[in-house]
Amino acid sequence: MRGGDDRSGSLFSYVDLEARVPARHPLRAMRELVNAALAALDGAFAGLYAKTGRPSIAPERMLRAVLLQMLYSIRSERQLMERLDFDLLFRWFVGLGIDEAVWDASTFSKNRDRLLTTEIAQGFLSALLAQPAVEKLLSAEHFSVDGTMLKAFASMKSFRAKDGSDEPPDGGRNGERNFRKEKRSNETHASTTDPDARLYRKGHGQESRLAYLGHALMENRHGLAVDGTVTHATGTAEREAASEMSAGLGAGATLGADKGYDVEEFVEGLKARNIVPHVAINGAVSKTGKVRKTAVPPQVAASTGYAISLRCRKRIEEIFGWVKTTAGLTQLKVRGLDKVKVVFTFALAAYNILRLPKLIGSTGEVCLQGGKSPI
Repeated sequence: MRGGDDRSGSLFSYVDLEARVPARHPLRAMRELVNAALAALDGAFAGLYAKTGRPSIAPERMLRAVLLQMLYSIRSERQLMERLDFDLLFRWFVGLGIDEAVWDASTFSKNRDRLLTTEIAQGFLSALLAQPAVEKLLSAEHFSVDGTMLKAFASMKSFRAKDGSDEPPDGGRNGERNFRKEKRSNETHASTTDPDARLYRKGHGQESRLAYLGHALMENRHGLAVDGTVTHATGTAEREAASEMSAGLGAGATLGADKGYDVEEFVEGLKARNIVPHVAINGAVSKTGKVRKTAVPPQVAASTGYAISLRCRKRIEEIFGWVKTTAGLTQLKVRGLDKVKVVFTFALAAYNILRLPKLIGSTGEVCLQGGKSPI
């Protein structure tokens, strides 16, 4: 018998959101990890809000919503609120009931900026990694470090001389600029829309861009990000950030890095802290044909662990690739060093959350097939 096409719908629903989410859905395992990390931040959340007044958006719900925005590549807060309004899976993950109203996009943005500080982002990443099921996955001895360019939310037309001598004659929102034969420098110029952004060239033959540098510290066993930060885009920022992030590594740990870190000051700094420098050798040849002298000790370069570290080190590019493409940091949507640092650190936590359920439920991927890396 043919069924009827009743378009009026039911007035009431007696099916719980929990029952609508499949038992094996990936977000279930992710939500357990997220809730455990948020519970550890309860004291930090309490210190951010007054004890009286109108209730704000719950910080736990807000951070879950920000995670969904990165995991599902949602471009804006307005689109995120629209998705929350009709998607039952999103409502379940965030903690909104079917009958609860979704927040206004502007209200959500203002509350998020007040809540999501550098301390909260770093605390969330640390609380995630401190969970017993996660902690046993992490290597305590072998790490890698690298940096990546983050394109600033600023136009090159906003790059002006600090003394105001090169203001364009045209009026309008974006006056025309012609940089031909003009020397530009971060010491004498700055962006009018994002003063923290710096002019940076990623490589020879490439155009200069207003950018920041994001840095990540990865453990080599499963390729999880254990620390991250953002700095101004300078020629020495990568090594300076690496020295800072590796300060907490134990004696005897190894630190892999690309040839850009093959500088005597950086390598000697690692050796002084009893950290083995597994840095790729920079064998650049000068115009005179002279091969550049490496700072990596010969006995380190000849070891088996050194070769393995150089292979494992490349996995950090997977982190940067996901952060830029899926999490949406190819072009930053915030301005200022503090806000960029928050977004980048939270994106590293989102990358870990995406990978952890499979790693916890199995032996997980390791850099070398056949078990634990021997380095």
